[in-house]
Amino acid sequence: MEIAVLSDMHGNYEAFQRCVEYTLERNIDTFLFLGDYLGEFPYPQKTMEIIYSLNEKYKCFFIRGNKEDYWISRRYDDDCVWKNGNSTVGAMKYCYTNQTEKDIEFFKNLPICQEIIFEGAAPIMACHGSPDRNNEKLLPNHEKTKSIIDQCPYRYIICGHSHVQNAAVYGDKIVLNPGAVGVSLHSGGKAQFMILRQNMYEWEYEFISLDYDKERVIKELHESGLHDIAPYWSMVTRHLILTGEVSHGTVLSRAMELCREENGTCDWYDVPEKYWERAVEELFGQV
Repeated sequence: MEIAVLSDMHGNYEAFQRCVEYTLERNIDTFLFLGDYLGEFPYPQKTMEIIYSLNEKYKCFFIRGNKEDYWISRRYDDDCVWKNGNSTVGAMKYCYTNQTEKDIEFFKNLPICQEIIFEGAAPIMACHGSPDRNNEKLLPNHEKTKSIIDQCPYRYIICGHSHVQNAAVYGDKIVLNPGAVGVSLHSGGKAQFMILRQNMYEWEYEFISLDYDKERVIKELHESGLHDIAPYWSMVTRHLILTGEVSHGTVLSRAMELCREENGTCDWYDVPEKYWERAVEELFGQV
């Protein structure tokens, strides 16, 4: 038994398709998806087409990530704060407007964590962030992570969200993060995922890193109009897929700090462009 574990596609269908092709070439027909299917990239419907196709043909398990909560909130919550935000949420608004009712219903029905059981093998706890919250990171060697793992009865905990591929051992338990397919960190810009292999009752893991057509992705950021809608967010996307360094959250945090320094307060969904520009210049050395 082998399982392909993929997380954090964020709408990068080129990277996603490359990982799927590799998996099928190895005759793996079981998939575990850990959430954040859409986000930063153009043509989100292409990512959803891959997901629906895989779900029809193979055995698939799906977890809801924190990104999915954004789309659900935008659809059902009249008080959703990013409805009228500026370009900080431009990529989110672009992504949302390119989703269908089928997509929203699909996301709404996903669990934030799930016990995965195969006959003769140790059960797996699969989640996006932590078993309790899909926006909580299980960061290696953090006291909060240790506390969560202590309370979790499962030996194998599989999670995404941090975008960093790693394995962390806590006594007789192990936390495995497959990394991110679409926007991996500290990866050299490669798409990353993981293969789990059953060995008697235990699970072995293999981390995979693959290159893909990044130039096509960058071209589509522009031709889709997404770069015009969210220019600095798209600049971060471009830098991240080429280098594997500096997340959107890091740049957003710095832009908010600059905004607060001058204005006293700053909402994440309404950061003026000039602070994004300064944050990008500071962290990347260019605009």
